[in-house]
Amino acid sequence: MKLFTGLVFCSLVLGVNSWLSFMTEAAQGAWDMWRAYRDMREANYIGADKYFHARGNFDAAQRGPGGVWAAEVLSNARENSQRVTDFFKYGDSGHGAEDSEADQFANRWGRSGKDPNFFRPPGLPDKYK
Repeated sequence: MKLFTGLVFCSLVLGVNSWLSFMTEAAQGAWDMWRAYRDMREANYIGADKYFHARGNFDAAQRGPGGVWAAEVLSNARENSQRVTDFFKYGDSGHGAEDSEADQFANRWGRSGKDPNFFRPPGLPDKYK
């Protein structure tokens, strides 16, 4: 019985530690996503949207599994909310579906660890790296 209790206790301790690590990574990943969004708004640079999508997801994914999870959840929430607002703004016209898919492609690219600079437009200031 003591062995079983000890095993359960150790499992809980290790589980809590990994759970805390996951949550820390997720919070840091969410911050990376926010920083990329803030930079995108500040830069206001035509053609840079996909770069910032890829960069935010890339930075978040570098944090670990929690960062990947946060990047995926936030990216999907952003794209889904945009579809809803586009529906009310444009009706059922399919407006923005192609752009949304291109955004999701850039999101997946960044989360997979590929270089976000693939999407970097020429002339974007070095400040946004």
